[in-house]
Amino acid sequence: MTEFIQALKKRRSIYALGTNVTKSNEEIEALVKEVVRESPSSFNSQTQRVVFLFGDAHKKLWSITEEALKPLTPAEAFPNTQAKLQSFAAGKGTILFFEDQDVVKSLQEQFELYAENFPIWSEQASGLTQANVWTALAQENIGANLQHYNPVIDEAVAKEWSIPSNWKLRGQLVFGSIEEAAGSKEYMEDSARFKTFG
Repeated sequence: MTEFIQALKKRRSIYALGTNVTKSNEEIEALVKEVVRESPSSFNSQTQRVVFLFGDAHKKLWSITEEALKPLTPAEAFPNTQAKLQSFAAGKGTILFFEDQDVVKSLQEQFELYAENFPIWSEQASGLTQANVWTALAQENIGANLQHYNPVIDEAVAKEWSIPSNWKLRGQLVFGSIEEAAGSKEYMEDSARFKTFG
């Protein structure tokens, strides 16, 4: 098995997170920045934007999310939602992934033939970047899970951290020490997933 496949297998959704990470905040930032720089984007447009939240800022994000979800969640279901959000806050930090919509619009104007594809390609670039960062963290024995509370929290996040209006929130990668490993992973049958011709 190649090192790359081993890395992919190591990347799992870890929900029991703690703060016992051996790497410093600066080392985590440096790693993520390098991964983002090396992640592909259409026309090398580099639409990906990232915000790092550590310490109180990290906890604030999950407090903001709780406040946003409370009026939208049935009262009887809210304790479970609250517990989940508290498990995220227990981690070391959160990486916010954004896509720069000004770049997307500029490409649409420059290449009208492909205009409708640029938002799709932007989403693909974001997904690739999120997966690459997640895998890189796993290689450093840092657990993570990917959340998508956008657009519910977009406005509050933008206000709290002065996010440019052209940055569109696409995902929240919560990370920290692995306090409990992920369970076994199930795979669907290859016959239902793959076709080969020629």
